[in-house]
Amino acid sequence: MALIRLGQDPESPDGKSPTVYLDDEKGTYLVQGWKVVDEARRRQLDLPGHEDVIEIPKRMVQFFPEVNGGGGADS
Repeated sequence: MALIRLGQDPESPDGKSPTVYLDDEKGTYLVQGWKVVDEARRRQLDLPGHEDVIEIPKRMVQFFPEVNGGGGADS
């Protein structure tokens, strides 16, 4: 299995910020983003123990193929 990098945050100062990947074998996306550690915000979510949540900026939506009409910006 090889993950396909669809796009990285174009405004990342260090180039290590949120990134969207596609696992084409599973048909799923992997999203690298900022940990949500604010407990007030986490309490508003219905998170089972085996899940977690990360945050990405709105501008990252462009990298999902369903949104941009094809491949990610890096493809």
